[in-house]
Amino acid sequence: MKIEGYLFPDDLYYHKEHFWARVEGNTVTVGTTDFAQKLAGDIVFVELPSSGKTIEQGKPCGSMESGKWVGRIYAPISGKVESSNEELEDSPELVNESPYEKGWIFKVSPSNLQEDLKNLMKVDALGDFIKSEVERVKKTKG
Repeated sequence: MKIEGYLFPDDLYYHKEHFWARVEGNTVTVGTTDFAQKLAGDIVFVELPSSGKTIEQGKPCGSMESGKWVGRIYAPISGKVESSNEELEDSPELVNESPYEKGWIFKVSPSNLQEDLKNLMKVDALGDFIKSEVERVKKTKG
């Protein structure tokens, strides 16, 4: 689905810090949204969370940089990091080119999935939130 010109696939869960979660059996794949990557600009570096690291929903677990911005990666789901997308070390631009496929950031084995999902949004609840975020960005940019 497109909201305000940004792509948000229907099958994902979305965190208010602009990260998504795709439930795939006992694993959840995490990445950043189309909105966030366009706002950040060309991503030049991604600090990936380490495999085996325990992460907590809503807490920072890594970072991303563009030429004009440095931001934290927030965990949309609590659990243990199973793997990180090592392709991003040499090709961080994948976050921009393919935020929902090749640009995924890490996979997590969730510790409290059903509870965590209650704190995330599905695409049908995302419209008003994204519209308010677009307005907020317009105001801060003048």
